[in-house]
Amino acid sequence: MESLKSGAAQADAVIQLAFIHDFSTFMENCAKDRRAIETLGGALAGSGRPLIVTSGTGVVMGAAPGVPVTEDVKMTGNVNPRLASEETAQAQDTRVIIVRLPQVHNTVKQGLVTYLVRLAREKGVVAYVGDGKNRWPAAHVIDVARLYRLALEKGDAAIYHAVDEEGVPVKKICDVLGKGLKLQVVSIAQEKAQEHFGWLGMFAGLDLVASSARTRKALRWEPVGVGMIEDLENMKYE
Repeated sequence: MESLKSGAAQADAVIQLAFIHDFSTFMENCAKDRRAIETLGGALAGSGRPLIVTSGTGVVMGAAPGVPVTEDVKMTGNVNPRLASEETAQAQDTRVIIVRLPQVHNTVKQGLVTYLVRLAREKGVVAYVGDGKNRWPAAHVIDVARLYRLALEKGDAAIYHAVDEEGVPVKKICDVLGKGLKLQVVSIAQEKAQEHFGWLGMFAGLDLVASSARTRKALRWEPVGVGMIEDLENMKYE
């Protein structure tokens, strides 16, 4: 942690982007995330210099099924341990900005969809849960990068959503993947999701729609990148 502390102490601003995406040790990784945020915040304490902390729209859930989660939602019965990272960040004595990410995509990586592709190659089928009508929010990586810049330059101590598409149906995603991978697309019952998807089962059937209306207004952020489906259609599957 000394390298983080030293670097942050010399910086005009700090953007925290790292998270260990090994969900077999999720709790441990969340604890490491909190310690890193505390270290960065401690180095900036009392300075007013911005600390931008990365979170995810899936960390919090909407007040009702199908209702997009907004920037002001903190916790509505959700017990995702990564939520503590946001709470840790907001306790720091400096200007803290939180950016919640959706599925950030280009033609190489697409957040959780990248793991869905890997699983499909292993299992020999592209699978979704139930009717596949649940949705995942998304944004192109270039638009997300622009949002970080805007948040750094003129963002208040607030939570922002880097969301372009509020929700892309998972079945639609899987249909494109099935075509690209030349694999059958199948439905998995909810009770079989954990068995098929492994750690991805905790996300596979969730409806994670999220809004960025307040973010767009506050930062004058307007996404211009292509949508997730177009990126998936143009991905090189071989």
